Amino acid sequence: MSSGQNSGGLMSSAGLVRYFDEESRNAPTMDPRTVVAFGVLLGVFVLMLNALA
Repeated sequence: MSSGQNSGGLMSSAGLVRYFDEESRNAPTMDPRTVVAFGVLLGVFVLMLNALA
């Protein structure tokens, strides 16, 4: 690496870091426990459907 380059991180991730640093005030939010509970219920539902088929 030459001495004139900035070693502040990966160039490919620079745009993503800026994108995810900003939070929209009107964005919908969900409790993480709700997401996990929904995933568990969906998994149980799929297992029940497989057992019946």
